[in-house]
Amino acid sequence: MVMNNRDTIIVHPSATAPTGIVSVPGDKSVSHRAAMLAALAPGTSIIGNFLVSEDCLNTLRAVETLGASVVRDGVHVKIVGLDGRFRATARELDMGNSGTGLRLLAGLLAGHPFVTTLTGDASLRSRPMRRIGEPLTQMKCDVDLLGENGCAPMRVGGGHLQGIWYRLPMASAQVKSCVLLAGLFAEGRTTVIEPLPTRDHTEIVLRRMGVPVDIKGSHISVEGTAGEPLKLKSVQGIVPGDFSSAAFWITAAACRPGAELTVRNVGLNPRRTALLDVLKRMGADIEAKPDPADAHGADGPWECTGQIVVRGRALAGTETGGAEIPNLIDELPLIGVAGALAEGPTVIRDAAELRVKESDRIATLAQGLSAFGVSVEEHPDGLTVHGGAAIRCGGAVNSHGDHRIAMAMAMLALFADGPARIDGVACTATSYPGFWDTLGELGGVAEQR
Repeated sequence: MVMNNRDTIIVHPSATAPTGIVSVPGDKSVSHRAAMLAALAPGTSIIGNFLVSEDCLNTLRAVETLGASVVRDGVHVKIVGLDGRFRATARELDMGNSGTGLRLLAGLLAGHPFVTTLTGDASLRSRPMRRIGEPLTQMKCDVDLLGENGCAPMRVGGGHLQGIWYRLPMASAQVKSCVLLAGLFAEGRTTVIEPLPTRDHTEIVLRRMGVPVDIKGSHISVEGTAGEPLKLKSVQGIVPGDFSSAAFWITAAACRPGAELTVRNVGLNPRRTALLDVLKRMGADIEAKPDPADAHGADGPWECTGQIVVRGRALAGTETGGAEIPNLIDELPLIGVAGALAEGPTVIRDAAELRVKESDRIATLAQGLSAFGVSVEEHPDGLTVHGGAAIRCGGAVNSHGDHRIAMAMAMLALFADGPARIDGVACTATSYPGFWDTLGELGGVAEQR
């Protein structure tokens, strides 16, 4: 089914879904980075399997406003870049719901000798931006956080940056990327030190476009141009299928004894696939099969791809925390769903970062699970989910505008004892516009209300 602007859906229980073969849309994180850096490269770059979601389309509109030429034909995007430097604009750049889009573009704009304002929707304007404002200020960028409590809108005026050593106060790929991208324009060397390994899409895309990135353990460094235009190269490549989109189907199939699911052409970056380790620890039968390194040639995927085969079986509860969390952060709502369907308790800890996502995901997830009759204990940095009880269809579940909560609750609804109402589902278009259609293709039934 194709979603319109109605914001409520009824998901019916299913004895089999999700079962079958599925491909997922392009990776959101890679699409953002490829578009931004292609806009700064000389000549024409071709991005295949670009994620045509609200978030990524906002990034395309932003780089167009900054002077790049963008032509999109479905999921294929051609960008004629600006040879190393954006052009000034008096218009605010509206990044919609995307923290990735705003934080990364702020890093790139910090190195430009003009002032730019970035903003977004109400959800994005409630998310913390001091975490990028502080290191950018240390680099001698003029930063004004115009919203309440250090939030967007954000005004960035740069052009004379100094390289810094910056130890991240939290494990955040977005903050790391913002500082590294600003460092590309700075005088001297910029080094970011991670407390725990986080997603490395920025480092991979930079190297693909000819920028040396020096990685020594937890230290990631780039050399700056001292304000001169960036020296990038135009590229052609295919965005891998988004693992975080595949994760919904993988989790539900893993929890369904007798189900069998194959996900094709999905990204297998090891900094993204921690969910597979957690599900295997719970007893899941999952096999990841990487494509050969030379399967696609020079114009192939931006990152490693392959297929994932899932065979459903009964699962047992587990614990997750510590170093596993940064590479599992988007999938933690699904760990809550798996915990509800498993035997025994499942504990999520060290995940306070969930409090400042599109919603307070700890509170929103606890409310959603409770609406299905699941026993949940909420903690400052996570949850304890007591599994094994029947999934009841009670009152309506509200996603509070959080796309990942809406889709995770849809997966749990497949196991309920009756049709379940989920409010606030239009937000799924920010990351997975075809989600409800794919649910139908894999045996589920959802009706708009």
